[in-house]
Amino acid sequence: MIPKFINNELSFGISKEETSWIAALSSPGYMAGSLATSYIADRFGRRVAILGSAIPMTIGTIILVCANHAWMIYIVRFIWGCSTGVFMTVSVIYLVEIADKDIRGTLNVANRFMFNFGSFVVMSVGPFVEYNTLNYMLLVLPIVYFSVCWWIPETPYYRLKEGNVDAARKELLLLRGYKDPKVLEEQLTSMESNVKKEMRRSGTAKELFTGRQYKKAIIIVMGLKLTQIMSGSIPIQQYFGSIIQESNKDIQLSTALILFGGLRFCAGILSSFLVDKVGRRPILITTYTGACLCLTTVAVYFYFKEVVGIENESTSPYRYITFVGINVSNVLATIGFDSLLFVIPAELFPINVKSVAMTCLNIFGGCMNFVTVKGYQSLKNWTGLSGVFGYFAVSALLGALFTTFMVPETKGKSLRQIQVELQGNIYDDADESLNKVSYDVNGKVDIEMNEIANNKK
Repeated sequence: MIPKFINNELSFGISKEETSWIAALSSPGYMAGSLATSYIADRFGRRVAILGSAIPMTIGTIILVCANHAWMIYIVRFIWGCSTGVFMTVSVIYLVEIADKDIRGTLNVANRFMFNFGSFVVMSVGPFVEYNTLNYMLLVLPIVYFSVCWWIPETPYYRLKEGNVDAARKELLLLRGYKDPKVLEEQLTSMESNVKKEMRRSGTAKELFTGRQYKKAIIIVMGLKLTQIMSGSIPIQQYFGSIIQESNKDIQLSTALILFGGLRFCAGILSSFLVDKVGRRPILITTYTGACLCLTTVAVYFYFKEVVGIENESTSPYRYITFVGINVSNVLATIGFDSLLFVIPAELFPINVKSVAMTCLNIFGGCMNFVTVKGYQSLKNWTGLSGVFGYFAVSALLGALFTTFMVPETKGKSLRQIQVELQGNIYDDADESLNKVSYDVNGKVDIEMNEIANNKK
């Protein structure tokens, strides 16, 4: 969309300042959508929340078709952000709760991969159609999305949370396709035990931020989210067209956008194969480090161009450094930290606080996203593109260091195993306490039954 604003393809004018607001306003909407998800997903179910995310997307696109002022596009971006916030929050929870531990990461990365596919389609089609035509094409997507998602089942975990064991059994059989009834009952019993234990604790924001058993998970996901956003993949994607136009006029914008989206799409496919084979930690460390090197190279190029002022025929071949560096960092981000931030947080929190934790994380991410995207133009005006990419590179380096020292591996582990590893003695103490309560109750019942039997004798 932004290249169309810059190229004045609309029937009304949009300034650079208005463009920066349009780029940034999806983040507050994302926060609002995430906040609503916590209530909707826990009150009405994961499936209802997924279907409901199509409604604001449809409303926003209808407004976009009718828009004739910049403020109307502001509203559209906010509403679209709400829809994205709902979907991104609940879809991660949904996939973690329906997936077997061996494919949990792959499914969540595949979800992100389809998101990238949508971006690729828009980037591929957008340059070749008129602005209004593109808007009408976008109107079809939420309708198709709602029609397809209508047929998905609810998660067994949510059914157990409701206390509906029969429905949970039905959903589990549908999702996993167990042929042996014994295996089905074993899995259901394990899930039910885990849900009962975790639901004995509160699921409020107060519980999340005061319970010491969640502190490590909070630190990990907040640190990862912060470094992911500050590494610049989102503002780079938003402003990619304008960056390329400034740095290398030899490349056609349509070609650059298609290649950018295509590489992101292919990287998403690769990520879905690697995540459950290689593991989360190695991928995060490698991609953060690689992105740091690429972004540093781009920052150095812009330093020599903008600060030193070296730009002549002898340096013209180096103009491709920005194009290559940005695209390689884009590929690495998609394989690693951009995709895995939709996997790891949902794995680290137990079911009682999962919805509220994902909501809080997305609100935090939305705030930081708004600051990064809105602040991009201001930082560029102040330091030039060399300062912008230098900032992104340092953030990626911090992400690699943070992962090395703080992030545990979750590949191939059940949700219960992850909680045991994260909480350590706290989890064991809670388990022992709950078992003791259960023992006391059952023991009392046994004593009473024995007394009744003796009296009858």
